[in-house]
Amino acid sequence: MRLPTKPVLALLCLLPLAGIQAEVLVIDAVQQAAGVERPRAGMSMDQVRARFGEPQTVMPAVGDPPITRWVYPGFTVYFEYDKVIHAVVNRPAR
Repeated sequence: MRLPTKPVLALLCLLPLAGIQAEVLVIDAVQQAAGVERPRAGMSMDQVRARFGEPQTVMPAVGDPPITRWVYPGFTVYFEYDKVIHAVVNRPAR
């Protein structure tokens, strides 16, 4: 059985381009995240409230040490006790 060489060869030439779209999406997401202002590590809960207002949602503390999560429209803040340990940009709803 003989395979049609031209279509197979054409597909093989396009195969390396398959991953390009995914890389562009990741780069776009990183660039968008860089433009979102969010709390810095070490800020207190009071400083975050004063700068960014009241969160949309406050998740209760979990674990030891207690980790609390505040959700804002563009980002989520994680606290250990009353200090920011991390703030991440929220993913857009799909």
